[in-house]
Amino acid sequence: MRVIDLSLPIEDGMSVYPGDPVVKVQVVHTYEQHTWELRQLSLGSHTGTHVDAPSHMHPGAATLDKLPLERFFGVSRLVKVADAAWPEGRGLFFANAVGLECYDRLAALRPPFVGGELSEELERALLGIDVITYTGLRGLERLPEGTDFQFYGFPLRLAGGDGSPVRAVAIIEE
Repeated sequence: MRVIDLSLPIEDGMSVYPGDPVVKVQVVHTYEQHTWELRQLSLGSHTGTHVDAPSHMHPGAATLDKLPLERFFGVSRLVKVADAAWPEGRGLFFANAVGLECYDRLAALRPPFVGGELSEELERALLGIDVITYTGLRGLERLPEGTDFQFYGFPLRLAGGDGSPVRAVAIIEE
């Protein structure tokens, strides 16, 4: 079994989407002063590697805390836009940037989730049909082509949450 971490590290001052809150990670308790270490985090709900709930772009749609945990993991596959067929019943990930040109194929398949560098238009359309999206992933090129893997990307259980940073992990059986 091989475990692949697909997550960006969250760090002070990291890059964010234009207009999103600046990321601040500050040590507020130290071993020397308090006998433990503690950090204060200030970040947007779409910082780094994150999942988007339908409510992110659609008022009244499902929020993170209303989605069952089963929506955030499952059998998945790395696909290319040019592939003749994409598998049904799996999460789908793209190593290259994709846009609205993929929407009809994805809408027909209704994967539980889609991840990669998705255009805002594609993300909005997918969330509109209740397909959750993962963005800010790193290392997708390390995933095997044409082979299923297990994906896990659990969000924080934010009440009314529109999105959340995740620790995105792929597990490949070898």
